[in-house]
Amino acid sequence: MATTMSFWDVGIILFYFAVILWIAKWASKDNKEGSATDYFLAGKNQGWLVVGASLFASNIGSEIILGVSGAGARANMPMANFEIIASLVLILLGWVFVPFYLRTGVYTMPEFLEKRYSKACRNYLSVVSILAYVITKISLIIFAGALVFETIGVPFWTGAIITVIATGFYTVLGGLKAVIYTDMVQAVILLIGTIAVTTFGMYQLGGWDGLMNTLEVASQTPGNPKPERFFNLWRPMSDTEYPWTGMLFGAPILGVWYWCTDQYIVQRTLSAKDVSNARKGALFAGYLKLLPVFIFFIPGVIAYALLQKGEINFVLQNADQALPAMINSFLPVGLKGLAIAGLLAALMSSLSSAFNSSSTLLTIDFYKQYKPNASDKNLVRFGQVATIVLVVVSLGWIPFMRSLMGGGIFHYLQSVQAYISPPIAAVFLFGLFYKWINAKGAIVALWSGFILGIFRLVTEFMLNEGVLTVEKGTLLSYFLEVNFLHFALVLFLFCAVVLMVVSRFGRQKSDEALALVTFQKSNRQFKWSKDATLTLLLVIFVLVLWALFSPLGLAS
Repeated sequence: MATTMSFWDVGIILFYFAVILWIAKWASKDNKEGSATDYFLAGKNQGWLVVGASLFASNIGSEIILGVSGAGARANMPMANFEIIASLVLILLGWVFVPFYLRTGVYTMPEFLEKRYSKACRNYLSVVSILAYVITKISLIIFAGALVFETIGVPFWTGAIITVIATGFYTVLGGLKAVIYTDMVQAVILLIGTIAVTTFGMYQLGGWDGLMNTLEVASQTPGNPKPERFFNLWRPMSDTEYPWTGMLFGAPILGVWYWCTDQYIVQRTLSAKDVSNARKGALFAGYLKLLPVFIFFIPGVIAYALLQKGEINFVLQNADQALPAMINSFLPVGLKGLAIAGLLAALMSSLSSAFNSSSTLLTIDFYKQYKPNASDKNLVRFGQVATIVLVVVSLGWIPFMRSLMGGGIFHYLQSVQAYISPPIAAVFLFGLFYKWINAKGAIVALWSGFILGIFRLVTEFMLNEGVLTVEKGTLLSYFLEVNFLHFALVLFLFCAVVLMVVSRFGRQKSDEALALVTFQKSNRQFKWSKDATLTLLLVIFVLVLWALFSPLGLAS
């Protein structure tokens, strides 16, 4: 789906690349002495604006933009709930988790798990995280990036190589500081680009009334969804994809793992100058996470309306092409380049974050363990080499990844977070609140949850590929028929029970060892603050959105 690019569009895209590389070079100049703190945690002196923008930009990759806009074109709005629920989970990150992470001075999440439990727990999380990053996250981001390049006429392989090398270059050059400062600029470019697309598309349809009229006319055709289905976040409990029970109780578990315990995200808060800035950054990111409903999902609905009017062309069975279709055949000169720059910004910020987080885990959780007396200079050098290796491995993985995409396995690899996150979320959450939970309980819960989750993932894949047949009514069929969000909830509760039961047969750590990694009784009274006001407002905004996009609001 290549498009004709004007001189101005190409100029905007080249200007974007130039700005990003200049910022990366500027951010890297302060670490000439090779400080590990500067390289891996950006000097631990970042303000809330940088932290919040980086959290948002790291999370929003091209694959999320294309996926959420595709959901809009399919009238599949419950997918947008993942974005809204993230706002609430970010409150948990700012108020519950951040104080512990900054107090202990850790570089990585596995390092925190060792302080709370044991080295075995640390090794588990390190290995699972790195494998998940390389096999799923990095590969998916590269693939989405190559598809973005295809929309501007650049061949898939050329686009993939440009994406990896350009992003890897500035990640190696400046470490986390280069990543989070480029993230901040890329967040702005992303917002400007997607808001411009939304505004232009809505204008061409004649505003909100024009959009609704088009959806109403289209719904008269058999098989097309009713207008209210486009604006309803809530599905019945019996829904096979996104039941409301799974969204309210299962999705937050995935959110706790991703936003509160995953190195990929949490490393940004570790770079904050203090707890207050880290918390405000998390809250700022929470507000930004309310925007995807309007700047990613609504453009998908607009694309569907334009399709019905014959103004753009894409296949609804492949609705993830909705936004590229708008960019290709609908946007005017200049705005097209801005929109593509926005997609590239989303792509590169996510990829640089994945590279940096993976290299941090490899350096701190493996190299430093092997060479505990390594100097800061050696740690930084190893981190840079690790990033280069990740770049090479990612490029080498692309041929396999592209062939796997055709067979469907890559889709199932992405669902891995629903199957690996519950045990990690349980171990982190309960470990903060209950001192008597110990390392024996944690490692048994982690491995038993992992085995159950991977068993579900593998059997689900085999069933869908026709390798395995399961008779209806059997225990295995019930196991596989459980909605993945309900499964996440059940697995979380199972791991919590295992964690508590096994811990009763072991000894807890001393109070001194647990002083920094568990909640302590305090006589201090809670004082209302600006952070508390921002938190309350964020909760209110979430509730308003839930009501607005429900049968009580636009879906009536």
